[in-house]
Amino acid sequence: MNRQSGAERPYDVVLFGATGFVGELTATYLAEHAPDSCRWALAGRSRTKLERLRERLTATDPRCADLPLLTADADDPDALRELAESAHVVASTVGPYVWYGEKLVAACAEAGTDYADLTGEAEFVDRMFLAHDTRARETGARIVHACGFDSVPHDLGVYFTVRQLPEDVPLTVDGFVRSNAVFSGGTFASALTAMGRGPQMVRAAKERRLHEPRLVGRRARAPQGSPHFSRETGTWALPLPTLDPRVVERSARALERYGPDFRYRHFASVKHLPVAIGGTAAVGALAGAAQIAAVRKWLTGRYEPGAGPDEQRRKRSWFTVRFVGDGGGRRVFTEVSGGDPGYDETAKMLAESALSLALDELPATSGQVTTAVAMGDALLERLIAAGMGFRVAAVR
Repeated sequence: MNRQSGAERPYDVVLFGATGFVGELTATYLAEHAPDSCRWALAGRSRTKLERLRERLTATDPRCADLPLLTADADDPDALRELAESAHVVASTVGPYVWYGEKLVAACAEAGTDYADLTGEAEFVDRMFLAHDTRARETGARIVHACGFDSVPHDLGVYFTVRQLPEDVPLTVDGFVRSNAVFSGGTFASALTAMGRGPQMVRAAKERRLHEPRLVGRRARAPQGSPHFSRETGTWALPLPTLDPRVVERSARALERYGPDFRYRHFASVKHLPVAIGGTAAVGALAGAAQIAAVRKWLTGRYEPGAGPDEQRRKRSWFTVRFVGDGGGRRVFTEVSGGDPGYDETAKMLAESALSLALDELPATSGQVTTAVAMGDALLERLIAAGMGFRVAAVR
């Protein structure tokens, strides 16, 4: 099932928030990699900024001279409805999503339009499930959150790892994340927003659990692990309280290939103990400061949204996620790797997710679904072809 076979719409893919930092990187990737047959457009709230972006894209690829430009504000439901109705897929880079994301999700759910974003905000994902999953299932829309570094390498990495393990047996997978990357102002603002909304996040998660259907005859879990030294990776493993394990758990709940009893744990992988201790203390201090509105506002102002690391710094950045999977007497070690995770690779992942939703033959799914459930093998193949590494390191 793909949106090419549905009702005709002017655009296969619309990129919303195209003039932001990650938005422009995503637009550049689409300009370089979208097939000629793909009809795509740039969207944002400023026509002037969109025109300047199109000029920059045209300077490197003259085919972009006629790229359509759509203006819409994240707070204008009428404009967002028109945008959603014009496209098979809308990809959004406009965050923090808890403030700016819901009206676009609602428009896509109502219009039967596939939606992809870069959120790592658990509260937003849970709230969108509660508010719009039912309508999206009715219209056939696929609402796919976390299509960047949150959470594609982890979701598809576990999916890839599970495929190397026996079927129909209990499985466990641990993921260990390493990177040397830096963040942008938009990422920092989203993180601070999430840290400052702890009670709201807990309430949304609790309400979601009350409405989600229960698994029958199977179990899928993503418990928070404890800090420890990992002999498998030779590093200190620190639990990562991110959206990623929740996404993996939801994939495992939806896909029987994960077996009758599945467990995933998610860690930061740190070589030196003093760094691990210092990093934990710094994150704790930042989370505490985020609880105070005035301090949160001051911290957000230190890193202006729309700016990020320059090209040279991004070229020096990298990430690896190593997975240890066990089941049925078999142990596998796999690895997902790439370049700058938060920006260059995130733009690649979002763009390829949007292209996959628009152009690939995919499972017949709808509602709020994960990347593994919505796109699975198709997206995995796209990312490998685009240069991301998915490999089996060892089997025991």
